Amino acid sequence: MDLNLSGKRALVCGSSQGIGKATAIELSLLGANVTLLARSEEKLQKVLGELSFRTGQKHDILIADFTDPMLLKIIIENYVIKNSIDILINNTGGPAGGQAIDAGTDEFINAFNMHLICNQILVQAIVPGMKKNHFGRIINIISTSVKTPLKGLGVSNTIRGAVASWAKTLALELGPFGITVNNVLPGFTMTSRLEFLINSIAEKENKNPETVKNEMISTIPAGRIADASEVAAAIAFLASPAASYINGINVPVDGGKTPSL
Repeated sequence: MDLNLSGKRALVCGSSQGIGKATAIELSLLGANVTLLARSEEKLQKVLGELSFRTGQKHDILIADFTDPMLLKIIIENYVIKNSIDILINNTGGPAGGQAIDAGTDEFINAFNMHLICNQILVQAIVPGMKKNHFGRIINIISTSVKTPLKGLGVSNTIRGAVASWAKTLALELGPFGITVNNVLPGFTMTSRLEFLINSIAEKENKNPETVKNEMISTIPAGRIADASEVAAAIAFLASPAASYINGINVPVDGGKTPSL
């Protein structure tokens, strides 16, 4: 099985922590040159030091904030003038919790801009290079909510579904050029966002956070919460040459929790 990414460059969004960081590390272990992208230069510099350099890779960082799509557009368009990106990992922190009926229209607009519009900006800048090389991997880290909406995440459920449909459309359009577009759907994964959600639920329901965590675990057939590295492994496989005929799919990495096919 060919998992070798030597000579490929991967842009990993949201790579200062959590699943993004774990993915950047995994891709570097497979030989990829990694470009880290997030808001905090300090955090990215720390992650940079954790990447593998064993095949002589050249890693770098980009500082960008997805709340400012137009600035992101300038940054990525300037970057691709001299750098061809083979693998794009779209990964952005989810919107705040709450019911859809209670969300203001600005919450939907902001989430749409951060998730779908920023993804579109990155793809439009990067795809010409992928077409030229007849190789490309676009992988979106979204949520199992695209299969079954999650209670209390109204805005997130809505926006994640939009990203999933966008990705399926791109898969149809870009497949003839050797470019695949797939979505990875993490379940409960031990990240700072999950810790925040656990604490928020605990406060709202007047429960101990450990009780809330155990209630989450009870819904997972695997009987535990995932480590970010386990989600990263699935992402890395989809980014590899071995996954060349996998295109336009949603891949849950959730320990069997999602109750639908």
